Amino acid sequence: MIPIVYRRAMESDLTFLLDLRLKTMTQHLIAAALPTTRDSHLQRIKYKFEHAAIIEYNHIPIGLLKTEKGRAHIELIQIQIDPRYQGKGLGKKILKDLIDEAIYEGKSISLHVLKTNKAQKLYFSIGFEIIGEDEHSYHMKYSNKDKILKNRSAL
Repeated sequence: MIPIVYRRAMESDLTFLLDLRLKTMTQHLIAAALPTTRDSHLQRIKYKFEHAAIIEYNHIPIGLLKTEKGRAHIELIQIQIDPRYQGKGLGKKILKDLIDEAIYEGKSISLHVLKTNKAQKLYFSIGFEIIGEDEHSYHMKYSNKDKILKNRSAL
């Protein structure tokens, strides 16, 4: 498999990121009766932008990964893969790599996913569980305590 490469997102990526968000999120936001204006999309893109990375595959930007990494926890803020590259196992690989990092470092991972977003099936399939919800989103957490504790004690 061609390696997935991450590079820090820059202001010059905003056009790509807006196009990506329009393609990947608009239908879910409409289904959830949430705003889909250009400004609302840009506001979400710029949220914690300092944690954003462009996902490149075969030297082509294909997505966004936004994570905030703390001492004991990783928050998966956003992951978006261009629809042309979905269904090829790339999102699953990215998530599994993030899980491997969390296990190695003894951290848990959390995310929020819109209730209307089919990506929740992927999250369930790799071990995330619902720990709460609000009107529009499920709050999910990956916390394989056995693996995390084992690796934390080995550090």
